[in-house]
Amino acid sequence: MSPKSKLQTPKSGTGTAQPRPFVLINMSMTADGKIATANRAVSSFSGPRDRELLLQLRATADAVMAGARTTDSNPVNLGPGGPKYRRLRLARGLSEYNLRVIVSGSGTVDPNAEVFKRRFAPIIILTTERAPARRLAALRKLGEVKICGRTQVDFPRALRWLSEHWGVKRLLCEGGGEINDAMLRAGVVDELYLTVCPRIFGGRTAPTICGGVGAGSLARATQFELKSARRFGEEMFFVYRVLARP
Repeated sequence: MSPKSKLQTPKSGTGTAQPRPFVLINMSMTADGKIATANRAVSSFSGPRDRELLLQLRATADAVMAGARTTDSNPVNLGPGGPKYRRLRLARGLSEYNLRVIVSGSGTVDPNAEVFKRRFAPIIILTTERAPARRLAALRKLGEVKICGRTQVDFPRALRWLSEHWGVKRLLCEGGGEINDAMLRAGVVDELYLTVCPRIFGGRTAPTICGGVGAGSLARATQFELKSARRFGEEMFFVYRVLARP
């Protein structure tokens, strides 16, 4: 871990309620809304411009979060990238390395995943009371474990804790679809960065950018307004702002 990191140790509690962080979701999808093939053999399909955007967004965030399935099945470390992006962070007054957050309601996290092989910044694992004690003990060897909820992760509670305990003001979520759905239903998302790629995967069981329970009705659907739309090559890059819920 870098000695320049401001996130090496948690902040002590202040005793006052803390606002939740500003939350961005960043996702890439095919033209039919898929984020992987049905057999999950392909989950990386966007171009170099999308990768650049991901690192640029990480360079603005105090913490980067992803689900256990995302970190288990992809060679990702949730870090800021090379020296260019670490310098950007420092120039913005952020820590050189961002906090890393992994979400697993059942506590099923692969201890051999790539994210645990790089120890440059703290790792937080958000889980629930349904994770067995033996599994929690194993997770505590990988990072700090925070239980937030009985059977499902209570994201409003978890985000307030990240704000109060770790000083997180801006959090970037990189999926997957189950977490995106839960966070949108909880009303804790502020912006969506969405890259649309010129491919069709198909498959009724192929994961989408928002899986899980879903809205259930039009009245419960999360509404957005378009902030920007740009084209780079054959890909489209959209930024949406979440409208206030009724």
